[in-house]
Amino acid sequence: MIDLRSDTVTQPSQAMRKAMYDAEVGDDVFKEDKSVNELEEYAAELLGKEAALFVTSGVMGNQLCLNILTSPGDEIICEKDAHIFNYESSAPSMLSGIQLFPIIGKQGVITPAQVEEAIRPKTAYYMPRTKVIEVENTHNRAGGTIHPLDNIKDLKKVAVAHNLYFHLDGARIWNASVKTGIKVSEYASYFDTVSCCLSKGLGAPVGSIIAGEKDFITEAFRMRKAWGGGMRQAGVIAAAGLYALKNNFERLSEDHEKAAILATTIAECKNVKIDLDSVQTNILIFEILSMSVEEAQIKCKERGLILSIANKKALRAVTHLDINSDDINKAALILREVFNG
Repeated sequence: MIDLRSDTVTQPSQAMRKAMYDAEVGDDVFKEDKSVNELEEYAAELLGKEAALFVTSGVMGNQLCLNILTSPGDEIICEKDAHIFNYESSAPSMLSGIQLFPIIGKQGVITPAQVEEAIRPKTAYYMPRTKVIEVENTHNRAGGTIHPLDNIKDLKKVAVAHNLYFHLDGARIWNASVKTGIKVSEYASYFDTVSCCLSKGLGAPVGSIIAGEKDFITEAFRMRKAWGGGMRQAGVIAAAGLYALKNNFERLSEDHEKAAILATTIAECKNVKIDLDSVQTNILIFEILSMSVEEAQIKCKERGLILSIANKKALRAVTHLDINSDDINKAALILREVFNG
């Protein structure tokens, strides 16, 4: 089976497994796990932040950041298709007592003017308090699109002018960096807090990193414990994350190339529709015109291609390190067979 449901389905390589096996470990709750400490120090330097913290997932990473930046009753401005709004199980309200203000963006991008309009008046005691502007880069639901750096800079100016925090959901910031040539530290420099995944395109089996100022990480360490995220000999999984950062970062360009090839095939199929401008990294979202998405998904799977459902009208394919050129060619043949009938 060719599994293109997500870049989270990858298997650890033998070299990564060896790094995990050889990891020097200790009790991370006591900050004595050398492998975890090394990962956090390396990630903080890579992101250009004072400190970093290893957490179990991207959801935990985002939610820790939002929790620490806010108080109950506060509000977060985000794009309407943001991961924190659609795929994190209402965690902002359940865990932190905060609500989200979603704005309709274009390819996942919201403008400074839209954000300005959404900010609550400080004198309106009967309204929630705007506290954070959140950006997702790359944007999952928009198809792996990259948030333009100039727009990030302009949003930062809005945040500063209104004394708001600026948070980056950088689950796939690595993809944005490889595609644009902009260092992750440059992207991260405009944000107070950053969350980024090790278990997506980088191929680690588990884990994310959050980064920011030392005082923020100190509080995040405390809250991680309160949420049950304190891990003991976590070096066995931290070693995989460190290996991923050091070895699987630059190769993400290969995934982008595979996605572009597959996108061209999809564009040539008569019963599907795809916006090629949105195929910027490793995610493809394409609308099904001739059948239901459920039927299309089943037909592809019967022929050996597993895709995920993006929405009521579209399927999603995500290229990753466990997919080679032969797999892409086979996937293209299956798509032609299913959607040119």
